[in-house]
Amino acid sequence: MDMRRLVGRNVRRVRLKKGLTQEEFSDLSGFSQQYLSSLENGQRNPTVITVYELAVALDVDHLELLQPERQHSKRLTSKKKVR
Repeated sequence: MDMRRLVGRNVRRVRLKKGLTQEEFSDLSGFSQQYLSSLENGQRNPTVITVYELAVALDVDHLELLQPERQHSKRLTSKKKVR
């Protein structure tokens, strides 16, 4: 599994879910739009600190940016059942 692609896809998925453009997310996160574009395209190898800072800017748990998408849907399903 290519972690660069995984993190990039997850960042893009969460950013779009929150209705943010790359430019808006750049303003929130402090990372340049060019960096975010490269990251989302799997061309960057973010550090643990970068992943954490992106998660904070997106207001999600940092693990959400590191897990395969299948696990996101499983977590959402299990949270719905807990009520």
